[in-house]
Amino acid sequence: MSPSKQGHCLCGAVQVQVDGLADEISACFCDLCMRFGGGLQMGIEAKPDTVRITGPVKSHRSSALAERAWCDDCGSPIWFRYVAGRDHGYLELSPGLFSNAGDARLTRVVYADRHPDGYWIEGHSVAHVSQRDYEAENPHLNDGVAP
Repeated sequence: MSPSKQGHCLCGAVQVQVDGLADEISACFCDLCMRFGGGLQMGIEAKPDTVRITGPVKSHRSSALAERAWCDDCGSPIWFRYVAGRDHGYLELSPGLFSNAGDARLTRVVYADRHPDGYWIEGHSVAHVSQRDYEAENPHLNDGVAP
């Protein structure tokens, strides 16, 4: 976890301050993340009680378990959060909110086998988790919400 980080959306209307932002980025190629993120969605975990967000944020309950939020002025993604189920309260913030992605590094790609044919993320320190393996570790995702 890092010291306090400050960030903002593209237009600056949404301001974010986090005490203890994680130093790892997770990426996802599931259908829901692909549609919301425009290709690949990435997030940095933060404990909800360490996050302060101000500005015009809108959110959408994208599944039975989770919601996604964005700046209502410029559309920048702000967060992904579980609002129900086993992972209730789990929060990931968009790396783009922070300079240099909050000094975090990409360490994991889930639904890696679902990547579009046109691109692939490589790296020796990046774990690639298939849809089957990810859903086996997270069976609650199959409660009518799996992509």
